[in-house]
Amino acid sequence: YALAELEQHGLLRSVITQNIDMLHTRAGSKIVRELHGHMREMTCIRCFKVYVAAQYLEDFLEDNTMPMCPCGGVLKPNVILFGEQLPYKELQAAQQDARQCDCMLIIGSSLEVEPAASLPALAKRNGAKVVMINLEETFFDNHADIVIHGDAAQILPQIVECLNY
Repeated sequence: YALAELEQHGLLRSVITQNIDMLHTRAGSKIVRELHGHMREMTCIRCFKVYVAAQYLEDFLEDNTMPMCPCGGVLKPNVILFGEQLPYKELQAAQQDARQCDCMLIIGSSLEVEPAASLPALAKRNGAKVVMINLEETFFDNHADIVIHGDAAQILPQIVECLNY
């Protein structure tokens, strides 16, 4: 919610996430780069038709019924599984956002999964300040302009409150 509020006030241009849970869009963020996909849709692995996922996921959770397309193909959630390529347009947009930002917030990330782990360095090379908010240390802490070790769920609302729009 804090990130959505920052976006609403023009202080945040986009959210780049590897999470597939859609929490950012549910909280109200408008520009969300979902690098590992999302659960809003499913795609047939045979005919590639795209379906809204809600109905199929409900059935699956109720009775473990495999979601199937009328063509006989299995419906796969639009998430990136191990070994699959990231969505090209999402990755390109995230990299462009990193090149153009003035300040990049890294929140709750170990920075161990590529290519997202390289985005802070890309932002830094292009003149951005980097703020790390994370429970644990990362390899990038020494390169960041500000490092806050703590729970982002507590820290972000405090930051928003301090801004006093």
